[in-house]
Amino acid sequence: MKVLVTGAAGFIGASTALRLLARGDQVVGLDNLNDYYAVSLKESRLQRLKPLAGFSFVKLDIADRAGIEKLFADERFDRVIHLAAQAGVRYSLQNPHAYVDSNLVGFLNILEGCRHQQVQHLVYASSSSVYGGNTRMPFSEHDSVDHPVSLYAATKKANELMAHTYSHLYGLPTTGLRFFTVYGPWGRPDMALFLFTQAILEGRPIDVFNHGLMQRDFTYVDDIVEGVVRILDRTATANADYLPDEADPATSNVPYRVFNIGNHQPVPLLEFIGAIERALGKTAEKRLLPMQDGDVPATYADTALLDDWLGFAPATPLEEGVNRFVAWYREYYGV
Repeated sequence: MKVLVTGAAGFIGASTALRLLARGDQVVGLDNLNDYYAVSLKESRLQRLKPLAGFSFVKLDIADRAGIEKLFADERFDRVIHLAAQAGVRYSLQNPHAYVDSNLVGFLNILEGCRHQQVQHLVYASSSSVYGGNTRMPFSEHDSVDHPVSLYAATKKANELMAHTYSHLYGLPTTGLRFFTVYGPWGRPDMALFLFTQAILEGRPIDVFNHGLMQRDFTYVDDIVEGVVRILDRTATANADYLPDEADPATSNVPYRVFNIGNHQPVPLLEFIGAIERALGKTAEKRLLPMQDGDVPATYADTALLDDWLGFAPATPLEEGVNRFVAWYREYYGV
């Protein structure tokens, strides 16, 4: 297939593109290489892709309406994996307009490209953050997600609504994937694993929010990529058993689906830090702080729907995933 991967210089995007190329797909990678975090890391990820047969790179912002229209018209993609977005809950508190430009305007441009060029399937990144103020665990796709606690979360919920509209109006098959705290080699510098590892190795204290009383459903990047590619291959279809009077948020009577992708094993934050300490052979100095605005105390993915749809659910043990990240970090940064 000819697949567009947006956010191809990103953490998940680069790994997804590598997987598609390895199985023989033609991949067009798109990224604007913004400076939300070190551009050098994004360029290093791209350097793993550029020499490979079947890969081409386009530097373009998804908010560029004319540019996206031309790209879709010129390339005629079979399927699209949309991972480009302005990420980060905390950053959205200071820079809200960046989220509207990328996550709303940009997503609309992708939807329009898919509609006009008859793309077979759009797979896009949603987020566990859509569960917002929900407290019933585990988080299920059947639950309402109408109480976001950050603008980032609100834009991801909006993406799901926009996708459903295009599935309804134009028959565009769309599948949204709610990622749960992705980690692993080549990970983002603004994420906890990267921040903690860097600080511990440099002898600096780490900031532990909510006084450590946090849980996260940490999901290893290879499991995420496996889920994304399997979902790409199984086009969203209407649910023949959907009952409009019950309005189950997880499915619809149009070709629209949404799935959690998480490890289904929430880990206490202090246990996560312990795994990093063991991998590094160093003890962290912990600075216990209150909960941050826009954050939630716990995430926990119900993955039954994903397992039923694909026969797959993430399962990489935390200790193994952290060890792999630390080995990559030491090699990449020469520590």
